[in-house]
Amino acid sequence: MSTSSVSKGCFVFKPSAKKKKTLSLEDHFIHGCEGADESKTRFNQCQDLWDQIKTDTELLQDELNTKILDSLLDFTRKCSSTRQHNDWASHMRASEIPTAALVLGVNVPDHDMTFQSLSELLRQSVTPHVASVQAKECGALKHLIKRVLERLLGTDVTVDDDEEEETEQTSAPLHKSVHCSLSTLCDWYTMNTKKSYSLTPGKKRSSPVKDDLQQPPIVIIFKDLEAFNARVLQDFILICSRYIERLPLMFIFGIATSPSTIQHMLPHSVSSLLCIELFQSLSCTQHLATVIDKLILTTHFPFKLNGKVMQVLISIFLYHDFSVRNFIKGVQLALLEHFHSQPLSVLCCRKKEALLNVMQLGHQDLERIRQLPSFKRYVEKQEPQEQEHLLTDDTHLKEVCRRLIKDLRKYHKHYYPTLRCLHTLTSSLPRYPLGKQIRELHLICLEKNVWENEEYQSAMKLLKMMAKDELISLLKKCAEILQHSKSKNMKSALLLLEAMLAKFKQLDTVVAEPPPPAEESITSPVKNLQKKMDLFQLQKALLEMNESRRSKKLSPFEVLRNEALQFIDSLVQSHLSPPESQTLYEVCYYSSSATVRRHLNAAPRTSIQAALNSPFYYLQNDRLKSEDGSVSNAAPDICIVYKLHLECGRLINLFDWLEAFATVVSAAEGNDPDSDSFGKVDDVKHARFIRAVSELEFLGFIKSTKQKTDHVARITWGGC
Repeated sequence: MSTSSVSKGCFVFKPSAKKKKTLSLEDHFIHGCEGADESKTRFNQCQDLWDQIKTDTELLQDELNTKILDSLLDFTRKCSSTRQHNDWASHMRASEIPTAALVLGVNVPDHDMTFQSLSELLRQSVTPHVASVQAKECGALKHLIKRVLERLLGTDVTVDDDEEEETEQTSAPLHKSVHCSLSTLCDWYTMNTKKSYSLTPGKKRSSPVKDDLQQPPIVIIFKDLEAFNARVLQDFILICSRYIERLPLMFIFGIATSPSTIQHMLPHSVSSLLCIELFQSLSCTQHLATVIDKLILTTHFPFKLNGKVMQVLISIFLYHDFSVRNFIKGVQLALLEHFHSQPLSVLCCRKKEALLNVMQLGHQDLERIRQLPSFKRYVEKQEPQEQEHLLTDDTHLKEVCRRLIKDLRKYHKHYYPTLRCLHTLTSSLPRYPLGKQIRELHLICLEKNVWENEEYQSAMKLLKMMAKDELISLLKKCAEILQHSKSKNMKSALLLLEAMLAKFKQLDTVVAEPPPPAEESITSPVKNLQKKMDLFQLQKALLEMNESRRSKKLSPFEVLRNEALQFIDSLVQSHLSPPESQTLYEVCYYSSSATVRRHLNAAPRTSIQAALNSPFYYLQNDRLKSEDGSVSNAAPDICIVYKLHLECGRLINLFDWLEAFATVVSAAEGNDPDSDSFGKVDDVKHARFIRAVSELEFLGFIKSTKQKTDHVARITWGGC
């Protein structure tokens, strides 16, 4: 671009700001999606299920946290009202800082949602002055005070000798900076308490403020207490204790491990300044059990996980992070993968929508149905004429698929109530033959016929020895489970179960009849055992005694108990078959456990080695392509250094390594190989090499060694 000026100068012309096109989630989903014609419909269905899972999970988590959050709110209200009284006990109590020790467990990724809900509830019903801080932003005492003041005052706070942190300024600052000290907070609080308080800052009160909230407390939440520097925390508490008469301070400690953490971090001289009350949240395993029961084991969601995928997600939860939030993310990942990779997932929706989508399937989709393993098994069981119609007539196939989709829905309506009934009966047994948690029983049922399992058979034997009152109590719980089912089969089963319970009740009113007299034929084998006999006669007597016991007349309760257990066994064998036995189960069930494991169980070393060996797959630069497996000389410096270090032994000579690097870089720059300067080490190449080696050391591939000063030791072996 040309320009004219009276004086000579340098002009900078910025290029036109062209908006870079960013791909949305929908674009990523449709890109490379098998069955592109229905990809839009599949994405919308996936998005609806995704939002539904997210909404229901948040509601469930709020419901589970209700008890502990209500307890914390009552604690803050009580401490605030105590400060208003003038009696001696209240005065002594007010000299300490009220502190709630909230033990949340080691499921750290779930804590943010809990603290967010707690902060919102505190602002709505107790006080508008709530500040949450984390250890990573409070490395020093001045930083901790700075973060607290910024979150309470809503303005910038200046820190002495720390101007570099204040270089970022907004174009239109809303507030003026204030000095970083608790005396500033005292002045601000005194000025604000003179005004009429509203529970929501910036809005008018909808109701008059209570007397005990004329001086609302200042709540400071330490989200991750264990991660805080002990010395910083001690100094902050000592400073706050000097202002407790002027500021109604209150602490909430978020603890992941044990309440004894407070004793380890704070000496008695500091902990004595706190009035600590302990609060215990619901354990993460109980939380997961509730989520699985209300979210996974229900007909509310048409999308399902097979046994292997469920086992992967539960294993990651139990052996990695104890995070229910990450478990839900794994379910959502499986949902996205299923709808992206399975064209027939268009039928994985509510019943009416699924039946409508069946009639809109094209010939290609119908051919996909014919290739499903479950549908092939179904065709093989039909008559030859019906097989021909299913394989050639698309209209007839659509009608059959509508019926099969209905049967799949009925299967789920029968499966989950029966599963809960079986779990109710077996979870009360000693040693939990089929697992204490319902998820353990669910995994067994997903793998194979549960009635063929040895643990199931042993559970039935134990149930046959159960006492009357306990058995009746469990059968009543099963009846309550069946009452919530709308299926006709389950209602019929409920009527039979209620009839059995009525018979059990009648046993209490019947007068016990005297036992019949013992027959001589039954007692004779026992008498014969007292006589002298040879081995053959002893064996014969034992067999006769065993037969006599089998022919012994059972009591009315034993007869009725066996009848009830036979009913439960028939219910299990009718409705707890694995999902693979159902036709078209592939439409709703996601089974790629390897994909879920690869996405959720990251392997950093493998990923780093793959990136260093094949940078093209990450950078998508055609210059980085190499057919023989070698790294292009145009690759990043760290890739070149990594490839050269693979050719060395345990000890690597830094000078030889540098010369080899300079040779490769010179070739990349297009220098003449015959020139004298080719492969020479200059300052720029030397600096690039040092930086690449430092990055390689940071990643853990090499380390310095004391054996030779000009060598480094290699601590990994092999490529990707």
